[in-house]
Amino acid sequence: MLLRLRLLIGSLLGGTLLLTLLCLGAQNLEERPQLSFGFGRSAPLPSGFIVGVALVLGVISGGASTALLLPGGPAIDES
Repeated sequence: MLLRLRLLIGSLLGGTLLLTLLCLGAQNLEERPQLSFGFGRSAPLPSGFIVGVALVLGVISGGASTALLLPGGPAIDES
């Protein structure tokens, strides 16, 4: 249980750190495309920021998936 919690917290902290660095690095980019969501459009965002957010979400979801799928949870007695 402690290992799962450490993995989950580590992935959240790592994702937060990556997002912070991404926001600092994406300040002065000139090319800013917009995303189309089907019901509207986003604000103009740098393309590196869009790719970086996808990377951060992948790190967080991968760490959370690993923490939740680890074997060794509480044993269930089926008798």
